[in-house]
Amino acid sequence: MKIERFTEGTSLKRSVDSGTADQRKAVQDIIDEVRKSGDGAVAYYTEKFDGVKLKQFAVSMKEIEGAVDELSEYERSIIEEAAANIRSFHEKQLKNSWISTDETGTMLGQKLTALDAVGVYVPGGTAAYPSSVLMNVIPAKVAGVERIVMVSPPGKDGKLSKSVMAAAKIAGVTEIYQIGGAQAVAALAYGTDTIEKVDKIVGPGNIYVALAKREVFGDVAIDMIAGPSEIAVLADETAIAKEVAADLLSQAEHDARACSVLITTEASLAHEVAKEVEKQLTSLPRREIAEASIRDYGKIIVCEDMNQAIMAVNTLAPEHLEIITKDPLEVMAQVRHAGAIFLGRYSTEPVGDYFAGPNHVLPTNGTARFSSPLNVDDFQKKSSIIMYSQTAFKKNAEKIATFARLEGLEAHARAVESRGK
Repeated sequence: MKIERFTEGTSLKRSVDSGTADQRKAVQDIIDEVRKSGDGAVAYYTEKFDGVKLKQFAVSMKEIEGAVDELSEYERSIIEEAAANIRSFHEKQLKNSWISTDETGTMLGQKLTALDAVGVYVPGGTAAYPSSVLMNVIPAKVAGVERIVMVSPPGKDGKLSKSVMAAAKIAGVTEIYQIGGAQAVAALAYGTDTIEKVDKIVGPGNIYVALAKREVFGDVAIDMIAGPSEIAVLADETAIAKEVAADLLSQAEHDARACSVLITTEASLAHEVAKEVEKQLTSLPRREIAEASIRDYGKIIVCEDMNQAIMAVNTLAPEHLEIITKDPLEVMAQVRHAGAIFLGRYSTEPVGDYFAGPNHVLPTNGTARFSSPLNVDDFQKKSSIIMYSQTAFKKNAEKIATFARLEGLEAHARAVESRGK
């Protein structure tokens, strides 16, 4: 890994992948075709891109339940316990509608309503991510969403991953379609004869899925445009090099464009970790991917002191931040920008990916400066409640009409004055 000293000009952000002109054009064409031809277009693109000729898109409840039965008792118990942890965490995020009344009798408030329908995209094909199912479905269920639709591309055998279907069943999904790519996003956004449209689309995918989500935004809501995974480890002399190296590689194996950064106050630790990364790479099954990630996006930054190290973290605004220091709580208090913060030696990032409970759908590429992990609020909308009393109206009518005329909106002013003073 490259080792460098921190300077104010140190570049930590990667460029945003907005796709090529050809990719954007291809996605627009797919969406237009799905809007025009519905199921026929979805079937055509599924055969073209996934090599599968589907007789039907929907996965039967028998097949979903069978996937759960194929898990070992231990595997099922792990998924169920992880689901319970995730549910418990997100239940603490729930907010209530509220109303307040003042002495005039005016009533103001806020009404929270769950979205009617949410589409969850789960990557498929050669990969299987049951954890992604739990993290996207459970907060929607906690929020009160009644209809949750899952889509995922089929494997070459025309089937979905058993573990993904099992996780969907455990999380509470009852509607699953074995389709993926931009065509699945378009089907969720605009509907077909088989698939009823949804109000919001969440979940990760490849560049075509990301571009499709960006394209349909406005017609439906989306969670975020997620980039490749990131981890920053902020460490002092108490950190153990082999553990830090393992944590950096845990993200590097995700994607050749994943970003793994060690920020440390200790030059000796920097060199030890660099050696450990090279050593551990040799035995990784996904060595080629992790090696490319470390080569192109891996970095070790040595800082003069902890204040400078924290400045580096806040500049990066990483998706995942591990703090392995003498007093991680004290350091955390000074961190302003991070998607998820892991404190101490035993809070390795995979603990959050799979089991602890907080959501692993996190802002990437510096967007933690202004956005948050996926949460219950993402599946609810808020309506304002206004019930003005006669007393308050008489007291404020003239002020409201005057304000309207300041903006040149005479009809607004007359709407107030039509009710008398």
